[in-house]
Amino acid sequence: MSAASDNGLDDEPAYRWPIPPPEGWTADDLDRIPGLPPHTELIDGSLVFMSPQTRFHSRTMRLLDNALLEQAPDHLDVDREMTVKLDSKNRPEPDIVVFPANAVTGPNQTWYKPEDIILALEVVSADSRERDREVKPGKYAAAGVPHFWRVEQDDEKGLPVVYVYELDPATKSYGLTGIFHDRLKVSVPFDIEIDLTAINRRRATS
Repeated sequence: MSAASDNGLDDEPAYRWPIPPPEGWTADDLDRIPGLPPHTELIDGSLVFMSPQTRFHSRTMRLLDNALLEQAPDHLDVDREMTVKLDSKNRPEPDIVVFPANAVTGPNQTWYKPEDIILALEVVSADSRERDREVKPGKYAAAGVPHFWRVEQDDEKGLPVVYVYELDPATKSYGLTGIFHDRLKVSVPFDIEIDLTAINRRRATS
């Protein structure tokens, strides 16, 4: 008897991967395809699946999400892992987005419009380096998202390093405005100050 039979896996129905139409998937299909893994993205009409999350990724998202929520002005809000419908063939899922509170349409909302995104933030993983460094920033910029942060792990300290970009509206491309180690402090899109060394801190200290 095989190991699969021993642990009962043979009793599980085989998963049938969705077969794309000839012209590729569309942004609206992402809400209709049954059985997709959580956090599936659509890039250029192709489905992109997420690998298991690392502790660095999870802790970095928690730190930045909590800090942005605490410091954002009342008219702005913050969400984690919500897709943005850039166009009919692209619906990426930034790790964190900042948007006007009036962009919320209800509890069953699954995506935002690009014109509602103030800041898109990506925490780079081993399997997402090319997408997070090149593909997705280019698409966010082309769609007019004014601010983009890319977060990488410092291999020596294990701490987040934040690369901050601002959109040049004339060229629809991002320009690097700062690289932040240990502490991030910026004045746009609002006043933000984050202790990046607090990634593993469980609660605020006085």
